[in-house]
Amino acid sequence: MSQRDLHQGGGSLFRDDGQDGLLHRAFLRAEGFTAAEVRRTPVIGIANSASELNPCNAGLRALVEFVKEGIREAGGLPLEFPTISISEPFTRPTSLYLRNLMSMDVEEMVSSSPIDGVVLLGGCDKTVPAQIMGAISANKPAMMLVAGHRPISCFKKNKQFTVDDVWPVCEQRRVGEVNDADWLELEGQVNIGVGTCNVMGTATTMAAAAEMLGFALPGSTLQAAGSPARNELARAVGRQIVANVNANLLPRDLITSASLENAFRVVSAIGGSTNAVIHLEAIAGRAGLSIGTDSFEAWSSTTPYVANVRPGGAMLLSDLDEAGGIPAIVNRIRELIHTGSVTATGRSWEDELNNFEFVEHPSIAPVGAPLSERGALVMLRGNLAPRGAVFKAAGAHDLALQHHRGRAVVFDGIDDLNTRIDDPNLEVDKDSVLVLRGMGVLGAPGMPEVGHIPIPAKLVREGVRDMVRLSDARMSGTSTGTVVVHITPEAVAGGPLGLLRTGDEIELDVDSGIIRHFLDDSELASRTPLANPSTARRGFAWLHQQHVLQADGGCDFDFLREQMKGELA
Repeated sequence: MSQRDLHQGGGSLFRDDGQDGLLHRAFLRAEGFTAAEVRRTPVIGIANSASELNPCNAGLRALVEFVKEGIREAGGLPLEFPTISISEPFTRPTSLYLRNLMSMDVEEMVSSSPIDGVVLLGGCDKTVPAQIMGAISANKPAMMLVAGHRPISCFKKNKQFTVDDVWPVCEQRRVGEVNDADWLELEGQVNIGVGTCNVMGTATTMAAAAEMLGFALPGSTLQAAGSPARNELARAVGRQIVANVNANLLPRDLITSASLENAFRVVSAIGGSTNAVIHLEAIAGRAGLSIGTDSFEAWSSTTPYVANVRPGGAMLLSDLDEAGGIPAIVNRIRELIHTGSVTATGRSWEDELNNFEFVEHPSIAPVGAPLSERGALVMLRGNLAPRGAVFKAAGAHDLALQHHRGRAVVFDGIDDLNTRIDDPNLEVDKDSVLVLRGMGVLGAPGMPEVGHIPIPAKLVREGVRDMVRLSDARMSGTSTGTVVVHITPEAVAGGPLGLLRTGDEIELDVDSGIIRHFLDDSELASRTPLANPSTARRGFAWLHQQHVLQADGGCDFDFLREQMKGELA
């Protein structure tokens, strides 16, 4: 290759009349492409994160063929390429630990490959934000198509068994209430097909955010994995990315203060995952913006919670899809949405909404009767979380616990928790506050989803189903309960959480947005901070340790963020 222009990364290389063009076409011809095919334009890359180590994304292997059909129908040349694939349940120490690595993989492949634009195929929790982050940094026209949710199952008398139903059964197993035969049966019934979690967990939450940010077609979030509707949607995405390349619709132009606000207001309205706070902050940072705790809280507190779907509500994702999907939610809170923002079609939300017909549906609370007057996510602050923490009001079991003062029972890391949580001699009662620390983005590393601390077995046997739980970790979007996560700074980064001791009093006041301790400065000064157990000396672990930001920075790497233009007003 002569590489006459080292910065030439677009598909025009395939149309070059000289040596470079000849060799580009010749190498594709070796794969079976015809002379006509290798001259088609534009050239569209398809970043496919399908993997047998990621059941959520496994269906993308079939879906990609429909995307290719759509690209060819629009005159383009589709070229599929793989990226790493991050599975929430399979990745250790945590999927978030590898999100930034995947974003770098996507960025470098999109930047360096001879393509004009890219379709991002993802689904599982961290895949969607990683792909969006990488696409923003690469800044070639990009569209997203998610895998879709997996089928509903059944277990025993529950004919609509979803992933959030697993956690209560696991609690019952811990206290000996589920026998071996039922446990084996559960194994075969949790997931009866590929796709993402079949409730409003992180995967669906971030797919909805992708719609609002202009990366995914309006109405594309909720069709089931493997369904004819999702296959046809894939064709539509293929056709649309060709149009977006021709219109030069760039990712950095899509990420604005208005689109970020739209995304989080919708997340608040649908009872979305706490993980969205971290991911949206990271996405904003790639475009040189910072959202901040105050903006998150201002948007959530003024947005009604209206999506009556699990795990916070009663209905299924398919019900919300029947109601009109995310566009129906946007229409429901239309007065709060910047409808001039651009969608993935290149048209505004105002124009898109006018193309839909919406009817009343029980999966969306009507005007005047929201599930809650405020959004599902509450941003907390106080002397225990000087730079913020997150509480998910949707799905909280015991509302009285949202105004609670109790004694801390402190666990230092997941091994300490697993060793002592079911000890019959553990000094704990239903009014205690369970604290898990050392599980933040540095300490774990990577903030695993362990913030949903299990109720001690002896209390489960007494009928206790919810307690106040605090952590510098994350929790699954499928989890519920009175759980405070993302306490920032984390314990090993000098946060006050690292100075707590068992017996210290803690107060949670959700209405006031307060999480605090009652220790004076002299007592705090006398205590030894929690040390960081991570001592990485090489490789990605070292890079992560040296450069990862705290939760209020989106847990991105400092060197991947665009130069800051300022925090949103």
